[in-house]
Amino acid sequence: MSKKVLLNSKEIEIILHRLACQLIENHNDFSETVLIGLQPRGSFLAKRLASILTNDYKIKNIHLGLLDITFYRDDFRRRDEPLEAANTQIDFLIENKNVVLIDDVLFSGRSVRAALTAIQSYGRPENVELLVLIDRRFSRHLPIQPTYKGRQVDAINEEKVIVHWKEIHSKDAIYIDNK
Repeated sequence: MSKKVLLNSKEIEIILHRLACQLIENHNDFSETVLIGLQPRGSFLAKRLASILTNDYKIKNIHLGLLDITFYRDDFRRRDEPLEAANTQIDFLIENKNVVLIDDVLFSGRSVRAALTAIQSYGRPENVELLVLIDRRFSRHLPIQPTYKGRQVDAINEEKVIVHWKEIHSKDAIYIDNK
């Protein structure tokens, strides 16, 4: 088993700022836009982007929510071990808003499909976009593509993309693990 560094902390920081700038370019003052991180792994990326938008680019009215998709997944009864649900934290209306769903890695597309189903419980958005840090483009099971992507990776199915956030692992890094 070998683990190769795909992105180091400096490269991740640059990508996060680029993604934040792309969001500003498309959503201006965010008065009609909400950011929703997919629990658990997309929440770190969503919180980091919201912080960059607020602190570095002085966007004042960022609405950030966290969405648990556990019971909307099509594989939640197929796993050997039971899934543990996280908390959904959406304390604003999404009706007629632009929703940016945020996740760390886009792999098969199944998590995004579950998020699209789950988000309907909170209203009907005007528009839904997808932002991912890593796009594994050759592993899609569903016709889902990101609107914003940090980095595109051509990893084969046996390879795993591992994202480390400094909030948990003491430093930011992204690895490809060959099993």
